[in-house]
Formats: sequence, C-alpha cells, structure tokens
Amino acid sequence: MNKQVQKVLDLIKEHDIKMVDFKMVDINGQYRHVTIPAENFSEDTMKSGIGFDASNYGYAVVEKSDMVFIPDPDTAVIDPFCSIPTLSMTGNAMIIDSPENRPLPQYPRNIVRAAVEYMKAQGVADAMYILPEFEFYLFDDVTWGVEGNYIGASVDAKQSYWNSAVEGKGVIVPKQKNYHIAKPFDISYECRSEMCMLMKEMGIDINYHHPEVAASGQFEIEPQLGEVVHMADATMMIKYIIHNTALKYGKSATFMPKPIYGEAGSGMHVHMLLMKDGQPVFSDDNGYSHLSREAHYFMGGLLKHIHSLCALTNPSTNSFKRLVPGFEAPVTVGYATSNRSAVIRIPAYAKSPDKRRFELRNPDATCNPYFCYAAILMAGLDGIKNKIDPHENGWGPYDCNLYHLPEEEKAKLQGLPTSLPEALDALEKDHDYLTVGGVFPEELLKNIIKLKRAECADLAKIPHPAEFDRYYNL
Repeated sequence: MNKQVQKVLDLIKEHDIKMVDFKMVDINGQYRHVTIPAENFSEDTMKSGIGFDASNYGYAVVEKSDMVFIPDPDTAVIDPFCSIPTLSMTGNAMIIDSPENRPLPQYPRNIVRAAVEYMKAQGVADAMYILPEFEFYLFDDVTWGVEGNYIGASVDAKQSYWNSAVEGKGVIVPKQKNYHIAKPFDISYECRSEMCMLMKEMGIDINYHHPEVAASGQFEIEPQLGEVVHMADATMMIKYIIHNTALKYGKSATFMPKPIYGEAGSGMHVHMLLMKDGQPVFSDDNGYSHLSREAHYFMGGLLKHIHSLCALTNPSTNSFKRLVPGFEAPVTVGYATSNRSAVIRIPAYAKSPDKRRFELRNPDATCNPYFCYAAILMAGLDGIKNKIDPHENGWGPYDCNLYHLPEEEKAKLQGLPTSLPEALDALEKDHDYLTVGGVFPEELLKNIIKLKRAECADLAKIPHPAEFDRYYNL
C-alpha cells in the first residue's frame, strides 16, 4: 500500500475519525466539500477520486463537466470545527480520461502548480516563497438586505467609537486609532489567539497577530513565509479558521476590502522571494535596497502588468473602494523601500540574504488565492524574461510619501485601476504573460471576464443608499 495512503489510514485510526471531508475550490476561491464515512476511505479513493460536476463550480470546461477530485494526503488535517471527528483534505481536480486521468487545466490548484513548473522550466528558480498578510474585520453584528423596499447594510463592533454613548463601560476605541491597541480595548484577543493556535495545529506557522488601524474591529494575522502551493492551500485554511472561530466567539469575520466608510480597508499584502538550489535569487549586497537584478526585473514585470493583475488580485467591486488615497492603501504604480503609498514596498527590516524580498500591496483576500499567486508569479517571470527594469520605465524608486506630493507631481504618476471594469478591460488586452506555457487556459480567463462583467452589470443596476442622500430631494 502507498505510504501516503497508509499515513491517512493511521490518522483515521489514531484519532477515531468517523468522517473524511474533501474540500474543493470553486472559481471564486470558496471552499465546497464532499464527505464520506471514514470506513469508505481506501487506496482506491486516492486513485479513483470523488466525482463532481465542474460546471457547478463555475468552470466553463471544454471537456465534459464530470470530473474527479483526487485528494492530496499531504494536506490531511483534523477539522477542529466538526463535533463528529472529521479528517479534512484538499487536492486536485482531474479529467476522466482513459487510461489515466489528467489535471483539469482550469482548476485553481492545478494552475498554481503549473506556474511553479513553468518557473522551474525557465531555470529562474526552483521555489517561490510567499507571505500573505491577512487583514480582516470582526463584527459583533452584521445585517444587510437588497429588496424592493429596503436597500442597506448595518454593522456593529462593541468597542467602536460610534458606541461611546451606549457601551456603558468606556471601552471605546477612537476612529482610526486601533493599531496595536492593548486590553481592555482589544476585546477579541482570545478569539485571535485561538485562531493562531488552530493554524499551528494545522501546519501553518504564524509570526503574530495584532489589532489593525480601524477602530471598528480590524485585525491582522501574519503567517510565516511558505512555499507558494502550500501557502495557497494555507490561505484557504486560514480564512476557514478565521470565519469559523469568529462564529464560535459570537462574532462575524469579513475579508471584505472596505466594509466601513471612513475607516481603513483590509488588504492581503503578498511578500515574495525566489530560491534556486537553496540560494536566494533576490539578494544582492550591491543592489538598490540589497535586491538583485532579477528581483528588480521581477518587480518590473509586476508593475508592467499591474492593471490586468488587479482583475485577479482585486476581483470585487468593493476592492477598489479600498484602493484610494489616505488609508495606507497603494494607489501608485511604483516601488520603494519602507513606503506604503507605492504598490510595491521593500521592507527595510528584511536584512538577511535569505529573507530579502518585497511585497505587492494591492491584493485583497476576496481573490481566489491560487489564481492570485499564480498570476503574480507569471507576471514576475515575464519581467525577468524580458528584463523589464522598473527604474528605466519610470516606476521609481519613490522614496517619499506619494500622498503628499504637489498636485502637478501627482499628475505625472501612473495610478492603479479605479474600478473592476477597468481592471477587466486591462486583463482582456493584456494576458499573454498568463497563458504562456499553458499555465492559465485562455478559456478560463474569458470565463472570468464574462462572469465578472455580469457581476458588475448586476451591481450597477442596484440603487445605492448614498444616492438617496445625494439625489432624493432634488
């Protein structure tokens, strides 16, 4: 028997597992799942897989839509949110072919793996490591409705400044003053600590957690650097843990980029570096900010393709309500050291050669992480392949606060897309860097653009509460 299969069977026996849960990913980057009784799990499960209809997951497949899901034993973990002992695994979608199954090209996990294989084939590196920062809100109450007689949303966080007249104990955080605030104001500390402990139990190492800027319940959890495929899986699991642990504590978690007007938005900054033969590709003691030419070319690829990247890294209409000046969110196409106003920031604290890196600051966690990380890698590889120098292209370095430049200087800067339709237009025109090597299927990109355009059109038809404020009495 396969050693990996035996490992899963040993876990089932050791923990008296009753159910085995298979977590799959739809086109929007949400978990879906199928569960079987533990006694039905066998080596044949790993070979034959679990059947599912790919069209119901949003994939417009050219092949027949009946697919099989093959679980990856290396992802096996105990699900802490199931009262019945449950073992959970993710894996890969396969096309049913004879004599063997082959990967479904549109399936997100297959795409990020294909991007890594393309990187290796180019000889650039043999591993990509990333560190996504997870910013999110924890609300004590949230409601919304879109009906003929009601359009609106309401959120509440007990410690928020708007509760100063009703909270009664004075544990109130002033607007935009939540960053690193301590108890008694940090009322969700235990909730977040439990989140981090659960992540550790599930093989996800954590650097820290802390309150973020927004007073209305904004926080951050930062994992450690990890290999990109592992971190794509970890991103899904981190969101799963945060959502479910929040509910356990009577709260609601959201990764919505801009849930509150006038407060800081939530991003998912992605730190990245490449390794080859165990050596850092991005390090050079003599380079700007100690980064190599390859690192600069990688940044150049990101900056060249940033408008089309936004369609995959920021795929919601709400994403672009975060990407506005004044809230430490990036709005300028450029790079710099220790500068949060540029879309690429080089952290000055990453001093050792194996940690030297940069972060892309525009992504948010409404993205499908597999698409997001694969697209970032492909854009960077295009920069290395074509030697796209960010300085020669006028993208920096910007070692100043770009928000505070005179208006005539700001006018010279290139900005990020200001809306999802604008980003989709860019993706439609600029996506060859994604399809090279067969990494992103053309059919998938066309389908994403089609689905997102329809989403934008639907939302554009809905009256907004702010429109009543502006136009009702005209």
